[in-house]
Amino acid sequence: MSSDDEPETSFEAPPNPGAIKPGLYLVATPLGNLGDISARQKAVLAAASTIAAEDTRVARRLLSAMGLIAPRLVRCDERESAAVAEKLIARVRDGEIVAFVSDAGMPAIADPGAALVRAARDANIPFTVIPGPSALTTALALSGLPAEPALFLGFLPPKQGPRARRLREFKDLPATLVAFEAPHRLVETLQAMAEVLGPRESCVAREVTKRHEEARAGTLPELAAHYEAAGVLGECVIVVAPPAESDAPATDAETLDAKLRAALETLGVRDAADRVAAETGLKRREVYSRALELGGKKR
Repeated sequence: MSSDDEPETSFEAPPNPGAIKPGLYLVATPLGNLGDISARQKAVLAAASTIAAEDTRVARRLLSAMGLIAPRLVRCDERESAAVAEKLIARVRDGEIVAFVSDAGMPAIADPGAALVRAARDANIPFTVIPGPSALTTALALSGLPAEPALFLGFLPPKQGPRARRLREFKDLPATLVAFEAPHRLVETLQAMAEVLGPRESCVAREVTKRHEEARAGTLPELAAHYEAAGVLGECVIVVAPPAESDAPATDAETLDAKLRAALETLGVRDAADRVAAETGLKRREVYSRALELGGKKR
């Protein structure tokens, strides 16, 4: 490729702490390897007068490891996020630089950061994200499974019934499934996935970015058996391949009509067609055409 064909890309230098403006900053943190902290992340944390965190003990250890003196630390977990958001917004309005950090990885991904973003938007205060490591995208890359499309399930319900119902919702969806899981529930969750989804190709990414990082591939039953025997340490991400075309349920005309009639009881034609197409794997255009016939001109 000649130089004339090279794409033009511009980059900005990381800010000096003194140049950072007041606002709310959601700052990504390392998944476990301090080498993944960026100059921009460090500059914002150094400039912050208040840092909100899921667990202030974790945040204090991170700041210490980075050589930073901890400013005012405020706990902001799932239960207290609404009340804490009001206090943080007030501090931004008073001209403070406020940062929010998750225990590890990208804020607002399976943590209270999303509530802070909504509150900041409603309050019309300046906010932004300082991006960085993400267990979600890292595990997808390590798995080698299709990332397009992919569906993030977060943490599945810990109880058997709700967990099985959640998995059945997405069983026939033609997408890679990604879920976070704690080590003490990994085997149980893999077994539940195998029961609902079948022996799909999967990967467990464990201890990502750390010394004992592992990305073990296998079918769901194989992975469940392995970790039941070997034991589990470290936070885990489960990545499950989409259903194979041969696994897609055969949907005859009678079954399709039954599904559409049930969906049309509570949904318009377009939404009903979208839902049934996702459930059956049939082409959306064909499902929509039949939904129009069953539902008349209802929109």
